[in-house]
Amino acid sequence: MSASLQDVNYNDDGLVPAIAQEVTTGQVLMMAWMNAEALTATLETGRGTYWSRSRGQLWVKGETSGHTQQVQSVSLDCDGDTVLLKVEQTGPACHTGAQTCFTGRELS
Repeated sequence: MSASLQDVNYNDDGLVPAIAQEVTTGQVLMMAWMNAEALTATLETGRGTYWSRSRGQLWVKGETSGHTQQVQSVSLDCDGDTVLLKVEQTGPACHTGAQTCFTGRELS
């Protein structure tokens, strides 16, 4: 079943959460936010492009760090309110230098 940009359900701030997953291993790398412009740019360029809430602007993953994401596929969940990016990650995905943002912080 295919989806279109019209199927995306953005929140009241015009954003949708985006999960980046390594295409070869299935490892969840990070979560970031996308607005319509970021999602469109990701689809057009094949590079992970997100909306920085703190900076109030688009950012392309790896633009300054070199830790890029080549997007292999973009999917919506069943409600259209979360985007899944399957990516080829070059270098660490996390700004801390870790391979994934989901390491060592298990809640108990």
